[in-house]
Amino acid sequence: MKRREFVLAAASGTALLQGASNLSVAAAAATAAAIPEFELDEMPLAALASGLAQGRWTSERLTELYLERIATVDGAGPKLNAIIELQPKALERARALDQERQAGRVRGALHGIPILIKDNIETGDGMATSAGSLALANWRSPNDAFVIQQLRAAGALVFGKTNLSEWANFRSTHSISGWSGRGGQTLNPYALDRTPSGSSSGSGAAAAASLCAAAVGSETDGSITGPASFNGLVGLKPTLGLISRNGIIPLSHSQDTAGPMARTVQDVALLLSGMTGVDPADAVTLDSRTHIAADYTRFLDSKGLKGARLGVARKFFADSAPLDRYLSECVARLKAAGAEIIDPADLPSHGKLGDPETEVLLHDFKHDINQYLMRLPPDAPARTLEALISFNEQHRELEMPKFEQELFIQAQSKGPLTDAGYRKARADCLRLARTEGIDAVISKHRLDAIVTLTTGAPWLIDRVNGDSDTGGCTTPAAVAGYPHISVPSGLYRGLPIGLSFFASAWSEPTLLKLAYSWEQETLARRRPGFFAGVDF
Repeated sequence: MKRREFVLAAASGTALLQGASNLSVAAAAATAAAIPEFELDEMPLAALASGLAQGRWTSERLTELYLERIATVDGAGPKLNAIIELQPKALERARALDQERQAGRVRGALHGIPILIKDNIETGDGMATSAGSLALANWRSPNDAFVIQQLRAAGALVFGKTNLSEWANFRSTHSISGWSGRGGQTLNPYALDRTPSGSSSGSGAAAAASLCAAAVGSETDGSITGPASFNGLVGLKPTLGLISRNGIIPLSHSQDTAGPMARTVQDVALLLSGMTGVDPADAVTLDSRTHIAADYTRFLDSKGLKGARLGVARKFFADSAPLDRYLSECVARLKAAGAEIIDPADLPSHGKLGDPETEVLLHDFKHDINQYLMRLPPDAPARTLEALISFNEQHRELEMPKFEQELFIQAQSKGPLTDAGYRKARADCLRLARTEGIDAVISKHRLDAIVTLTTGAPWLIDRVNGDSDTGGCTTPAAVAGYPHISVPSGLYRGLPIGLSFFASAWSEPTLLKLAYSWEQETLARRRPGFFAGVDF
């Protein structure tokens, strides 16, 4: 490590990995100095639960501390802009959970722990559910989404909602991740000029910056695992059907799922344990009946990589020599931990999913969002996709100052789900992602999982050209409906990148085991430094 890198690492309170880039000392020091020490910084869920049980804190006090942290980091200081709304009765709700604890009723490991959720998940507590759109800014559902019901039953305190890429990043091909008309632009806490990715942008930035104990996101393709990678988090996109979609603003019923985002694998396992459940209102969850675990932490094994057969998907980053080299360094660490490596182990269908997936998403979105919007009150600004398109045009200065809505227009032009073109595209997706994709590689090499980098490094926020593409592996598991976990690999040129493990349906126990073992072997997560940027 060069002397300047050492100085920067000391200034940020972290150790940069070998090969990490230099950062601007002046900008880093100026930004970091404005943020006071935080009692709960990086605090894992188990430690919070233990502190509550021992009386070190009350839930009310934890909530006060996180609210103070949000005021310091999100509303002032770096102004991450990760939070779109806070629950005005959060302290009152926390006191009620404290009273339950005092009366001897503890709902579970999450009892009294404050979490944040993405603003496309309904809560029946007076907070809006808007997907970041001004058209839904006043939509307050009378009911909790099923996943929120499960979390509340487990004792979690939902004390606010996070900003997101508007409409789950499905409005324009030139969108800016982390921006919404209602919430503005979310920033990356590692480098404030870099994207937090999307669409669970606020959930990623908030959990990374310790604005909450943990967060909930949702994914159609990359919207949990991408922000996890860019924000130095663990993010799990579960098997389609493990978590109910009921009460979540849809993009695609074929691929949508909520999932946990947190700073450690154990925290993700704890949060996942409180999110699952068979929901009669969502038939796809019926398939999960024999796969749900009451406690996913029991699968965590610090030696879980020893003897595991892992196939390396090289092609996702083959065009980038630096990223391919970085992946090789990760593979060497996997080998050192005792994993059996098959390298390469690329999907036969690599690169073939783009067109059929797009066709499916366009059809699904038109069908699903029209069904969802019809639930809104008669006086809602938009109760159809066609009306949403009109609303955006009428409010162009607020809703479309940075990018357009060509995906909305393309979706509106599509026919029903009975169209032959849609049925063929969906069949192609399942064939390419499953039988000629993940399942084929798993079977051929007798693998426990496929491994590769989750993404490239976070790109600069570009308010003119929109998002860049630094590569990513999220599509096959997303299209297949299979689980995918991203876990921190360290810092690549000063910025976080995740390592991904994915496999066939219902393999969450295996993926959590592998990710936990990697985490314990490498201790790769670095807390964010809130730097103004990176200086290569």
